[in-house]
Amino acid sequence: METMRLWDGRDVPRIGVGCWAMGGTDYGEVYDHESLAGLRLAEEMGARVFDTAIAYGWGRSERVVGQAFGNRDDVVIVTKFGHPAERLSPGLIRASIEQSRANLRRDRIDLALFHLNGHPPAEAGYVFDTLAELRERGWIGAFGWSTDSRPSAEAVADRDGFVAVENDFNIFDTADDLMSLVADRNLVSLSRLPLAMGLLTGKYSGGNKIAGNDIRVRTPDWMKYFKDGVAVPEFTGKLEAVRELLQTGGRTLPQGALCWILARSPHALPVPGFKTEAQIRDNLGALEKGPLPDDVMAEIERLLDRDAA
Repeated sequence: METMRLWDGRDVPRIGVGCWAMGGTDYGEVYDHESLAGLRLAEEMGARVFDTAIAYGWGRSERVVGQAFGNRDDVVIVTKFGHPAERLSPGLIRASIEQSRANLRRDRIDLALFHLNGHPPAEAGYVFDTLAELRERGWIGAFGWSTDSRPSAEAVADRDGFVAVENDFNIFDTADDLMSLVADRNLVSLSRLPLAMGLLTGKYSGGNKIAGNDIRVRTPDWMKYFKDGVAVPEFTGKLEAVRELLQTGGRTLPQGALCWILARSPHALPVPGFKTEAQIRDNLGALEKGPLPDDVMAEIERLLDRDAA
């Protein structure tokens, strides 16, 4: 099974679990008992890193994670704070982390991430000063930034306690500049959207439209993989070009996409989301398959007409 060493010396399997959908506000209706069943199955299959945020269902996702794992020290809980609608301040950061600790039923959160992707790095000093203070208090074990900007991460990467970024990283979005910084500073990259919001499962390649209360239907400005509930043809075309390669060695499409990440960077730890136990089984099944072979990775780069990293 593929593992990696974290900032605190723990060795964990290199695929975690994303808990965004469990909030119930962006990927349609969810039921807490099904979310709990998925989390417990993930634990049984070896997952030890669980990624959530106070904004996911305004605490609902955190509360379900807390119900599943509470104050156990054999799982790594990552949560995020900060919302565009809030007036961010040191006091608000402290209050948010305190509420997350209560939601998660934990004395200490293993990793707290700043959730505002586009926040100007020149104005982020007090954010990370506050996180350093909370680390000293023992409320958090370490901190980082959920951002796709190398300048943002670079501005704070040398701070004591800064150990991770969370960034888009998948077969469509190689994030070369940011991942180079991650490697240089020996950070952990939590790979968000590792399945491109479900597009890399192959379920939407035929123009199938997503219905209901789903963020892929609402299509905010930052959405690139879906438009009005339909997968963007540019990306479905790329998927079809490499479909067979991703299924090398009996992998499913999602497993192939996750195994591409495992092969691309030893610093990456993908956190695919889920709504069902079947998705957990499929995603974490990639741990036994391991990274895609070098020749397959090279052929994918050729077919996608880009240079191999």
